[in-house]
Amino acid sequence: MDPLPAQPLLTGDQLGQALRSTRKRLKMNQATIGAKLDLSQNRVSYLELHPEELSFKQLLTWCSALGLELKLGARGTAPSKSSATEW
Repeated sequence: MDPLPAQPLLTGDQLGQALRSTRKRLKMNQATIGAKLDLSQNRVSYLELHPEELSFKQLLTWCSALGLELKLGARGTAPSKSSATEW
């Protein structure tokens, strides 16, 4: 399976679509991802449609369960070739 290309997310709707499409791409149903997140299937469905209600902790856990990483940066800047960041 080809890796998912990075995509900017500017709205909550885009986040919900990205989480849903990645889950489906991985052939996971809502109950399966819910079990990984300790959420019911109904709650997963709701949060995919209302991602603005995700807590930051839930978002990070969800991304991890789907093999996604969350990156922040200024708009219009190209991603760095280096994966290591020093703090």
